[in-house]
Amino acid sequence: MPPRFLLLTLKSVAVLVVAAQLLACGGGGNEFPPVVTGVSARTLQYSRTAVINIGGNDLRNSMTVDTGGACTNPSFAASSSTSLVVLNCTVVKVGAMPLTVKDSSGKVIYQSSLTVPQPQVTIATTITSSSGTSNGAVVVELDPAVAPVTVDNFLGYVNRGFYSNTLFHRVIPDFMVQGGGYTTGLVKKTGQLAPIVLESNKGLSNLRGTIAMARLGDDPKDPEGSANSATSEFFINVVDNLFLDYKSTASPGYAVFGKVVKGMDVPDAIIQQTTHSISGFKDVPVTDMTITSIRQTQ
Repeated sequence: MPPRFLLLTLKSVAVLVVAAQLLACGGGGNEFPPVVTGVSARTLQYSRTAVINIGGNDLRNSMTVDTGGACTNPSFAASSSTSLVVLNCTVVKVGAMPLTVKDSSGKVIYQSSLTVPQPQVTIATTITSSSGTSNGAVVVELDPAVAPVTVDNFLGYVNRGFYSNTLFHRVIPDFMVQGGGYTTGLVKKTGQLAPIVLESNKGLSNLRGTIAMARLGDDPKDPEGSANSATSEFFINVVDNLFLDYKSTASPGYAVFGKVVKGMDVPDAIIQQTTHSISGFKDVPVTDMTITSIRQTQ
């Protein structure tokens, strides 16, 4: 469980300079109580390091900040001073992030709240067809509150650049487009992380425009192993595919973890491409449908 309190003691080597600054500016004798006049976020994205400015007067290393468990691994930037404390922490929740600042005695001196938006990624694509080459982008909003394991796994691949120059290698009209595991020539990309637990029984349905994790097909001899087998590959539903939803432990379905909010015309274009069978793979586009990159943009 992530700690609920971020006790900002400035004891690390990186922030000893801050403590020295606070003492040198007359804060050591506590003649003047710390005053926080405002809090603002310079960067605030789920799964990434937040940069939060805490401004005021006579700010000290003895202050504590409570974020309600929304941010972990806190530290002050070495550039912090008695008038501006820069908080860094890893964002682990979306929605309201409460901020309660207390002085050394535990007295609340400031309360506020920031909002962590739903994470979004942008899938940049290059579609090559008989009529030429076109570029497009798909913006996908993820839902970590409902499918945290799946979202964290996906963003782990995204934020280390794994998906660059992979393919939509499986394309089936009136069904879905699948990608994220192979490069040109159907070469499996190395570097997949360990398989994750299946989060299909969470209430999210395989509707048109949703994104879900690909996995091994159901194996009656090893239902748990096949269910918990997703790594990097994902698919975008181009129609409602309710038959892919969770039915039972014997038919666990596929885990939806987000939805397309812009650029659904790109999967709709990919689905129109001619496919064939090659090297044991079916429904492979004759020309490459390339994922040039996936970046977290919110």
